[in-house]
Amino acid sequence: MAILRVLVADDEPVSRTVVGAMLKKAGYEISFASDGQQAWQQLAAPQPPAIALLDWEMPGLAGPEVVERIRARGEQAPTYVILLTSRDSSADIVAGLKAGANDYVTKPANEDELIARVNVGARVVELQTALAERVRSLEEALANVKALQTLLPMCAYCKSIRNDQNYWEKVETYFHDHSGVSFSHSYCPTCYERFVKPQLDALEEITEAQRRQKGR
Repeated sequence: MAILRVLVADDEPVSRTVVGAMLKKAGYEISFASDGQQAWQQLAAPQPPAIALLDWEMPGLAGPEVVERIRARGEQAPTYVILLTSRDSSADIVAGLKAGANDYVTKPANEDELIARVNVGARVVELQTALAERVRSLEEALANVKALQTLLPMCAYCKSIRNDQNYWEKVETYFHDHSGVSFSHSYCPTCYERFVKPQLDALEEITEAQRRQKGR
């Protein structure tokens, strides 16, 4: 299992340090932000932390505002967000969850509860990552199938095409059945000079010889 990086964003240095120490002891890689703007800069980076613990009230951007920006990006595997808050009323909790937070922890954080909730987030992140990888694999497989479907087995001699029922059809029949296209036959200049003109010249010589034979 890869070590997940957790962002701890809190404008209170003591709280930030304590929470970071708890998570580091639990085996997580930690990064810090002292306000909402710093937190957003890390979360908007190409490889953001997998989990973010955001203090509700921070200078610049409040925790719920950072969450709303994360969700607005619409990523397949977005950062799992836990709000750290001293607010424990139902209305405040609902407001935080409506903003897009996955969970919340009341301050001061109890170590066992904090680690348990972060562990839940880690499992969700792993499942999302596996699902996103599965989706990418299926999309690649579908693209390969579509590419194979554009390859038509054609006889190198008579130019017949093998259809989906494993029968060989003339090119004209195959395209007419699959696209409704009808063909009118003609000759390209190269084939005219190579095939048609010699036949016409030979026919003209035969006709002239027959006329001379009759004139005797």
